[in-house]
Amino acid sequence: MGEQDLVTDIEFDCPRCESKVRARFWGPCEACRAELISSVAGEAHQVAATRFEPSLHVVPNHVATKD
Repeated sequence: MGEQDLVTDIEFDCPRCESKVRARFWGPCEACRAELISSVAGEAHQVAATRFEPSLHVVPNHVATKD
């Protein structure tokens, strides 16, 4: 498999709308991809990270506490 084989377009049916597509990778056509992005993609938001606090049932390693 040469480098040229990796950049050539392939012809296939769109798995969503079954129209003929010519693209580098198998998947939804451009129209279906745009529709999926607009209907499924959400807006990113910041997630608050909290400091890890171990539960009370967690005990230290016995070897580490050995005198």
